[in-house]
Amino acid sequence: MVTADDVRRIAVSLPRTHEALVNDRVKFRVGRIVYVSLSADETVMGFAFPKEERATLVAAEPETFLMPVRSDERYNWIRVRLAAIDETELRELVIDAWRMCVPKRVAAEYLGPDS
Repeated sequence: MVTADDVRRIAVSLPRTHEALVNDRVKFRVGRIVYVSLSADETVMGFAFPKEERATLVAAEPETFLMPVRSDERYNWIRVRLAAIDETELRELVIDAWRMCVPKRVAAEYLGPDS
């Protein structure tokens, strides 16, 4: 099980990321683009994820992943229960979400050219 502190540690280590508090929810951004958000009780993390792939992921692992709330359905977004994943999976989800928001050059500089 991972916590909001684990999310924070990973997210703030990524280039161009800054943390913001919006309506009592912690969000991690690159510029004005939010790529990770925590629920008010910090048990669920929303994150950038391709719209066309989310229904398949939720159907495959419904105990882990959730569709976005109705107001977020138009965005590339999905949610995950933090209690259902480990730190390795968390790191992968956060970095993949971050990669959707930064220029490819920035991601390559951080992750290496084969990323």
